[in-house]
Amino acid sequence: MLRAVGFSEEDFGKPQVGVASSWNEVTPCNYHLGKLAALAKEGVREGGAVPLEFTTIAVSDGIAMGHEGMKASLISREVIADSVELVMHAERFDGL
Repeated sequence: MLRAVGFSEEDFGKPQVGVASSWNEVTPCNYHLGKLAALAKEGVREGGAVPLEFTTIAVSDGIAMGHEGMKASLISREVIADSVELVMHAERFDGL
């Protein structure tokens, strides 16, 4: 299956490292995280492993405050942590 995302034959012999990112266009404070994830992936490659990026949800405290959405802010942190744990558990990455 991983050939579909660009794995070469030699990639299958390398450690797989998950790179979690909460980049999105919804929250201004997370907008730069795509660039940081790209740098992290570059470092993983330089270390001899194969990076596999996956995303999480993100809720902006600043945007969520002052209306019903503010109830989602703290809960979102647990959902983010849980989603990262689930991906790591299911995909069996060698590192994060």
